[in-house]
Amino acid sequence: MKKFLLLIFATLVSTGMLWAQQTVTGRVTDASDDSGLPGVNILEKGTTNGTVTDFDGNYTLSVSEGSTLVFSYVGYLTQEIPLGGRSTVDVQMAADVTQLSEVVVVGYGTQDKKEITSAVASVGTEEFNNGNITSPEQLLQGKVAGLSINSPGGDPNSGSTIRLRGLSTFGANAQPLIVIDGVIGASLDNVDPNDIETIDVLKDGSAAAIYGSRGSAGVILVTTKSGAGGSSEPTTSVDFNAFTTVDMVANTIPVLSANEFVAQGGENFGSNTDWVDELTRDAVSYTANLAIGGSNGIGTNYRASVNYRNNEGVAVNTGFERINTRLQLNQAALDNRLRLSVNFSFNELEQDNINNEAFRYAVIYNPTAPIYDDIEAPADGGYFQRNLFDFYNPVALANQQDFHTERRNELLNGRIEYDILDNLTLAVNYGRDMQRGWNGSYWSKFDLQFGAGGDGIARREDYDDLNQILTGTLNFNTELFDNLDMTILLGAETQKRESEGFGVQVRQFLFDDVGWDNLGFSSIRQGVNTDVYSYHSENVLNSAFVRANFNYDNTFFLSASVRGESYSGFGENEKTGYFPAVSAGVELTNLADLGVVSTLKVRASYGVTGQLPPDPYLALPLRGTGQRIDLDGDPLTTDDIYVGSQLNRNSNPTLKWETKSEIDIGVDYGFLDDLITGTIDFYRRDITDLLFPLTVPQGPNPFDPGGAQSIATTTWANIGDLTAGGFEFSMSVNGVNLGPVSWTPTVNFTLYDKTTIENFDVPGAPSLGFDELRIVGSAPGSPGQNNNPIIRNVVGETLGDMYGPVFQGIDENGNYVLSSTDPNEWGIIGNGLPEGEFGFSNTFVWKNWDLNFFLRGAFGHDLYNSYRGFYEPRDAASKTWNSVNTDKADARITGTPTFSSLYVEDATFVRLDNAQIGYILPLTSNVLKSFRVYVAAQNLFTITDYSGIDPEVRYRDSDNDDNTQASLSPGLERRGTYFTTRSFTFGVQIGLK
Repeated sequence: MKKFLLLIFATLVSTGMLWAQQTVTGRVTDASDDSGLPGVNILEKGTTNGTVTDFDGNYTLSVSEGSTLVFSYVGYLTQEIPLGGRSTVDVQMAADVTQLSEVVVVGYGTQDKKEITSAVASVGTEEFNNGNITSPEQLLQGKVAGLSINSPGGDPNSGSTIRLRGLSTFGANAQPLIVIDGVIGASLDNVDPNDIETIDVLKDGSAAAIYGSRGSAGVILVTTKSGAGGSSEPTTSVDFNAFTTVDMVANTIPVLSANEFVAQGGENFGSNTDWVDELTRDAVSYTANLAIGGSNGIGTNYRASVNYRNNEGVAVNTGFERINTRLQLNQAALDNRLRLSVNFSFNELEQDNINNEAFRYAVIYNPTAPIYDDIEAPADGGYFQRNLFDFYNPVALANQQDFHTERRNELLNGRIEYDILDNLTLAVNYGRDMQRGWNGSYWSKFDLQFGAGGDGIARREDYDDLNQILTGTLNFNTELFDNLDMTILLGAETQKRESEGFGVQVRQFLFDDVGWDNLGFSSIRQGVNTDVYSYHSENVLNSAFVRANFNYDNTFFLSASVRGESYSGFGENEKTGYFPAVSAGVELTNLADLGVVSTLKVRASYGVTGQLPPDPYLALPLRGTGQRIDLDGDPLTTDDIYVGSQLNRNSNPTLKWETKSEIDIGVDYGFLDDLITGTIDFYRRDITDLLFPLTVPQGPNPFDPGGAQSIATTTWANIGDLTAGGFEFSMSVNGVNLGPVSWTPTVNFTLYDKTTIENFDVPGAPSLGFDELRIVGSAPGSPGQNNNPIIRNVVGETLGDMYGPVFQGIDENGNYVLSSTDPNEWGIIGNGLPEGEFGFSNTFVWKNWDLNFFLRGAFGHDLYNSYRGFYEPRDAASKTWNSVNTDKADARITGTPTFSSLYVEDATFVRLDNAQIGYILPLTSNVLKSFRVYVAAQNLFTITDYSGIDPEVRYRDSDNDDNTQASLSPGLERRGTYFTTRSFTFGVQIGLK
């Protein structure tokens, strides 16, 4: 692949490039009064080479001979002017009365931006983040007010945690709904960042309510790139992008040197090993993208793309290789009354991981220990190991434990539209998202942590998920009377999800090189450290919806919708839910002359959305495998041995939708002919009937009086209410002239009113007495701190509060002096949810040069620094493990590690997320239309007082496998956090004629 990319690069560069150019000057004026227009964008067509006019409307630009210039300005008609050999081009621009008709993707269609009365944000290719972007959500990080995208550490294989307007649930799905080209609930794994044209975010309840029970966490609409159409002549365009990235470790935890460790009394094995250096490397990654698009001039347009990525992680034996392919076809017929479109993508991924505990041991392992005991035969178990508690060689962990994943995604979307009348359109859409894959794990016979106890352990898990959606819509628009336009959308939809898979774990292998592909070589397939399971589930969601939009004279706007849904996974009498929404707005500049204020739309909205349960069978009793039963008690006969069953979850026929109602009041503003634009939003949301698994006493089932008894100790129920709110602000300045330099700054920030627990009432079962329920979250962990949960969720308080003793000092014996050792007397000492977040983007253009950098940050959130909490005290264990030695460390503490406010830190940070500088080569060629080179960097610096690995917000506990408990435990930085990375990228972007 590397040789192939180099060959393409060399061929393109050497094919007919003629470096001829000319300088063009001129003045751009308003056609109505001949005044100079400042900030007009002037672009050499087919390239990214451009400039902007100065305060008087003058400009200078170096372009290729024979070029066409494109003049564009907010509020004016765009013009394309061929040079025709001229060196001076003056332009008069006419006002565009449809200037506000920018189209925004909304649920089941598009809408003019001027008509939007909900909180909707749209981000296009020019605004996306730059650098080594490996997943679609990274394009948006920090770009949308209220949208949090976090991926703490630098693991190339970890997904991002996405939260829109904070936490809206803790028992159901907290990630926003993803819609890709109309396929609802699709996986972001289906699309490569290079193939994305725009991403629209439906933030408030009224915008998301059209998606009903799937919209409570917000909606992200992804639109992929399509081939150029509309020309009567055949057209073709070819784009090739390639870049190489080098990643290196940016931050770890400081510890004692080998000499300091020995001086402290640590055991000396005679070596001097930098374990972090042995576990990590400078990682090199490659990415290439080739796209071909165009049209045949008679109603067909197309785009095909291939994306290849090979990403190494900075930890040895980690990384992924991925290929994404995509094909889009659009065909018009019957004088464009019939339109057909097909989108198909196929993606294949191979991924290698290590046990993330290797990062912990790389920090704390004895620095005097060697890597190997037997240098001649390390692969045969020759790593240095000692049979001590929690003492594992990190290099051995990375090499004697093997974790591999392979996954294939197929996304198909077909759509047919027919204009029954000029103002009445029927559309049918079918979407199919299929994901298949397997995970393989192997723990060597010599792996001291786990594999040696089973004499080699292998595991394989296969899964197959299918999501199918059929949607029919009827769209009608008309002018009811003068200046009053109406658009009605009617729709019906059915969605079916199926999921199945199986897994096997076996142990005791004669050879150590067989792994998950040779499970038959195992000797023991039942009992301790073995497993076998399979599963299948399916559910159906049927829906009908209607939406009406009204526009009076482009001044007054009203939108209303309602969606009704029936879901198979709720209680017998609770399967149907209704989700209404209404929003309205008024453009005040059409009612009065507001001077420099060019846009001022005030809007208000209200919407109700729902939440589906995380499992489609939570209302039903769940039976699982029980003990093996020998009917005759004779161990010598096996034909009468059976596996029994046991009830793991009780039924709840009253289980119903979790709902969220939200009010949003917003302002869309613009100044100086929309040179400055932005939005302001205030929102308030109430979440009721939270889905949550309760621990219940055995006996009569309070949710099913007269029905089956509660035999299991767990029942899913609707409990309690949450409230949250916030303030969002965004502003863009569309071209500030700093002499010959054009500067476009964009800023957004969000202030959160953190999620508050209003009550934990259990409707239908007051006898359980859960109205005073306190739900505890995660504990610090082993050693010694397993049984003291530090997160408590208490009625009347903020979700995710940390409770613990206040650190007051150190006594003469080196022990902690704490406010109390009684957990009942502990108070709130921190909270992991942020008070606010911000993003600040800057783009500078000077002649053929462009510079972009982006700052992002969060404030008001705390993190429990688990490295300090376990390994900072110089207690007896510090003779075995190395000691953390941050600037907050106090060597006088010699007591047993104990959680307190000492280890809860303010994690406020400001980070230079990415920076990029590029240059467009001036050229004339029969082959090349554009050639841009650039260098970029990510995570150049972070300003923070936090002393851990990464100050990023932790919305969930990465160590907790229980999704509900993980969501209830924000603010914990675990010791297995992948080290953060710093990236440097060099790339080329080539366009062919």
